[in-house]
Amino acid sequence: MKISASLPFLAAIASAQSVIESASFGYGSSLSPNRDTIPGWQVGGEGHSPQILSNKLILTPPYPGNTRGYVWSQTPISQSEWTAEFQFRATGVERGGGNLQLWYAKDGQSKIGTSSIYTVGAFDGFALVVDMHGGRGGSVRGFLNDGTKDYKSQTNVDSLAFGHCDYSYRNLGRPSIVRIKHTSAVFEVTVDDRLCFSTDKVAIPAGNTFGITAATPENPDSFEIFKFVLQSVQPGSGGSIPVQQNTQQQPIGAAQGSSIQPPQQQQQQQQQGSQMSTDAQFVDLSSRIQLINHAANNIIRELGNQGSKSDSRQTELVQGMATKEQVAGLDARLQRMETMLQNMQRELAGRDYRERFSQLERTLQNSHLSLTENLQGHILSVITASTPRMGFFIFLVIAVQVLLAGSYIVYKRRRANMPKKFL
Repeated sequence: MKISASLPFLAAIASAQSVIESASFGYGSSLSPNRDTIPGWQVGGEGHSPQILSNKLILTPPYPGNTRGYVWSQTPISQSEWTAEFQFRATGVERGGGNLQLWYAKDGQSKIGTSSIYTVGAFDGFALVVDMHGGRGGSVRGFLNDGTKDYKSQTNVDSLAFGHCDYSYRNLGRPSIVRIKHTSAVFEVTVDDRLCFSTDKVAIPAGNTFGITAATPENPDSFEIFKFVLQSVQPGSGGSIPVQQNTQQQPIGAAQGSSIQPPQQQQQQQQQGSQMSTDAQFVDLSSRIQLINHAANNIIRELGNQGSKSDSRQTELVQGMATKEQVAGLDARLQRMETMLQNMQRELAGRDYRERFSQLERTLQNSHLSLTENLQGHILSVITASTPRMGFFIFLVIAVQVLLAGSYIVYKRRRANMPKKFL
């Protein structure tokens, strides 16, 4: 009986020794020793900084949206057969959304970073995706790539999944438990201890690293990671992830298999169970309060930024506005201009311009007479200069008449000397 009672304890020790601590977190008493980093993992994000609490990692906050978060292991896995337990929770508004990816890929942090399955390029490895695909209330799907296919250029990434199951994961109020088993005989994914999909045609080589990424749209979901425990499969073991339990010392009769317990022991167990449930509720309530405080701090920070912008804008407007002295000086200048115009108007109205108009008329007449005389003299001089002299003209006329007379006399003589013809 003593040997049989010690077998579970030895099995638990063997299971604990198989945990790969360098690629696991959340299996101990605290997630982080200082709430700034997770040993062996790199944490970061876009649009915000993921928050590390004592019992969980908030990859994406409930406010604001359009954020990304990641956590990548810094140690490649040398084991070819392993099992992994992954616990997460998604909470958000009624129509919130986003996606959560568990990666096992080569050079994941440098080649994948904060990408989702819809924005990643040509990765080499495996991706387990949790999102609201297809409008079915949630699904879990598995994807594979050998580094040759660029996922972000695919028109229909959903068709590349090799296994899937429907799972409503949002606003459950508790962590969801996903377990992955990879051996030479099977690749299996279970969700909340129910089989999601399984195949014997998948074999992923060793040397990859694990990582978790989350991305949210404008209406976000808060993705919280409670645990990721990686365990190497021992020869002859089933490869299951050990579940942490609070062990209590029991009476000898119970250790020997007695099914009858004293009433006091039953009452103590009930009280212990009630206390454990209350503690769990307090822990969950504390984490929710921390999450609300974080969101409230973000809202207060955003309001402060908006107030600072409003104050600077008001200062710019006040600086751009004219002062009272400037307005008073401009008013005085306008009054002086108005007085000057009124004086000019009165001065013009009091003068008699008939004498000036008569003087202007005489000036125009004199100008017209002088212009006419000058124009006539100029025209006469032009005509005189362009007309030929009269002596030359008379000589030309006489010469023409003499030439005509000579021609007539020559004609008469020739006609008289011509022989006469008689009929």
